[in-house]
Amino acid sequence: MKNLILHAHNEGPNPYKVAMIMENLKIPYDVKLWDFGDGENGVKGPNFLKINENGRVPALEDPNTSVVAWESYACVNYLLRTYDASHTLSPDPSTASPQELVDYDKWTSFLISTLGPMMGQLGWYVHSNPVANEDARARYEQQALRCFDVLESQLKKSGGASVLPGGFSAVDCHFYPWVLDYTYGKLDIGKYEAIQAWMKGVGEREEVKKIYEEVPKAEKAIQG
Repeated sequence: MKNLILHAHNEGPNPYKVAMIMENLKIPYDVKLWDFGDGENGVKGPNFLKINENGRVPALEDPNTSVVAWESYACVNYLLRTYDASHTLSPDPSTASPQELVDYDKWTSFLISTLGPMMGQLGWYVHSNPVANEDARARYEQQALRCFDVLESQLKKSGGASVLPGGFSAVDCHFYPWVLDYTYGKLDIGKYEAIQAWMKGVGEREEVKKIYEEVPKAEKAIQG
């Protein structure tokens, strides 16, 4: 089996989701790091735009099937369809209940459509907006914390070790990198005891420790 190629940036949460899936499924892969901007090694430059027209990481190339995927949701779903026939990270449609299937979809959708974007906007207004805008920052901080309220409640219902009852799944892979980004958004999560315990448990998994150590050390996609 040939190694898949994960196109990433060492600071963005989304590529880490994809790496977590591949580590858990023991899929061999290499990481290529890109920079922000439109330079030769930039995600807005011509080299990367040949891979992903939207100029965002992650992107995933599978030389075994000639498939190219981008957007973390599409990358994760591709990996699960192609390399997780035993459904170790997602519910098996042939045996799972309708509610279990819906729960998997709705919590993934909540992360993709709500928690992740709120954290991303908060990070922008904390670090990158060229003009200070405290109203916008306060709004996204409030919305991010509201999302943490929702997640905290769910973890208390699920038993706390995973977002969904039944153990670690792709849903945890979707959530963990974005929740971990609370430090970048300068959020105070002291009251979220269930989230903190869940983060500690996920963060102690060997495959998670490995990717957070190794992805930032990967080579740039374009050398020179």
